[in-house]
Amino acid sequence: MNLYLYIFGSVLIVSALSLVGVFFLSFSREFLNKLIFFLVSLSAGALIGDSFIHLIPETAAKSGGRLGPWLYLIAGLLIFFVLEKIIHWRHCHVQTSSEHPHPLGLMNLVGDSLHNFFDGVIIAGSFIISIPLGLATFIAVIAHEIPHEIGNFGVLIYAGYSRARAIWLNFITALVALLGALAVVLFGAQINGFGDFIVPFTAGGFIYIATADLLPELKKETAAHKSFLQLLCILLGIALMLALKVYFK
Repeated sequence: MNLYLYIFGSVLIVSALSLVGVFFLSFSREFLNKLIFFLVSLSAGALIGDSFIHLIPETAAKSGGRLGPWLYLIAGLLIFFVLEKIIHWRHCHVQTSSEHPHPLGLMNLVGDSLHNFFDGVIIAGSFIISIPLGLATFIAVIAHEIPHEIGNFGVLIYAGYSRARAIWLNFITALVALLGALAVVLFGAQINGFGDFIVPFTAGGFIYIATADLLPELKKETAAHKSFLQLLCILLGIALMLALKVYFK
């Protein structure tokens, strides 16, 4: 029972982050850009830290010299790459309409639903392996989801949705994470080697998001003092993962 409470409680918290747009309705675009600047850096550090401090060591400890788990890590990298490619390709082939919401909004909702489903799978799968691993992954997902959800809110507003509708639709897609978690709870135990698969797969996905999405975005900032602050936030994210490792040792 406690395990299910951890799983679904964590997924509900992550889903609730989709409502973050409510808190930024009155803030200027300039303020949001500055906030995201720090959050993306923290997110990159947390994802890298969780991958190399928690997930990969867990994979190495259970691999027994087998090649399979490392192929799952590569699969995580490639699947997130393909998913992102499909979403971005569709974004580049939509046409703007002044009378109806931009199709980009719909594609953002579809892509975000898939993203959230994987979040649910990743969180639930990590908790099934161990509570400490689940908590570390949960925190890493939170660190990533806050700037991600602010960005989604901005995309929906750009696409022509009202602020209230953008917040509501963002929340509905966030709840898809519950389906991912439920799928793991119902069928994960029946899938042979699921535990050996989900940990390296998660590591691969996190490494891809951090290195292909977040760090390149941070590289666009060239000011020395801001770059230094970025580095501090990245190190803070890594330190958070290290602290969890030490605490649950």
